[in-house]
Amino acid sequence: MENKVALITGGNKGIGYGIAEALIENGLRVAITSRSQKSADEAALKLNALRKGEAIGIELDVRNFESHQAAVDSVIKKWGHLDVLVANAGVGHFGSVETLTLDQWKETIDTNLTGVFNGVKSSITELKKSKGYIITISSLAGTNFFEGGSAYNASKFGLVGFTQAIMLDLRKHGIKVSTIMPGSVATHFNGHIPNTHDGWKIQPEDVGQLVVDLLKMNPRTLPSKIEVRPSQPSTK
Repeated sequence: MENKVALITGGNKGIGYGIAEALIENGLRVAITSRSQKSADEAALKLNALRKGEAIGIELDVRNFESHQAAVDSVIKKWGHLDVLVANAGVGHFGSVETLTLDQWKETIDTNLTGVFNGVKSSITELKKSKGYIITISSLAGTNFFEGGSAYNASKFGLVGFTQAIMLDLRKHGIKVSTIMPGSVATHFNGHIPNTHDGWKIQPEDVGQLVVDLLKMNPRTLPSKIEVRPSQPSTK
């Protein structure tokens, strides 16, 4: 995996940063994105403390195709190729459909679903050249619906279906596609602040290890959909 290049959306914290850290430690060069250039640069600085010069930060709004294309262009200008796309950026708005606003619905679908489409479309040409890998970060909410989850469930159910369909579209080009569907993860998602009570949850570095394992899998084998959950759920 030495010197392969990965682009990770939403890589400045949480699951995205955990994946970036794992890939850096396994020899990859990593571009991480955030809606804020400052946040992306700060995260890249921390990653470069692990392997100097192997991470860059890019400002990116995944809802905008042109923004995504510019990010891919920046990666190619920096390193000359793209081997891995990790579509991780996501948001969550929760509440009854009665109270869910139009803006909350639109932001959820545009980020969690259309944002992944934008990433895939802007990366396909380069991933064909490298026979690369697309990994989407979905959720157990992509198969398990719950009260108050209409927007989030719709986005993640859609993401699972989208990922499985493009897996069939793209494998003839040598591009592998997988989706990872975590349960409870100790991140800042939905305003949560990780704390000492999160020990039972999946940790970001655990998802990072899963991504590394996928990249190391024998090319003849493709785990196309991976559900992952805490081994011991909270007793609260």
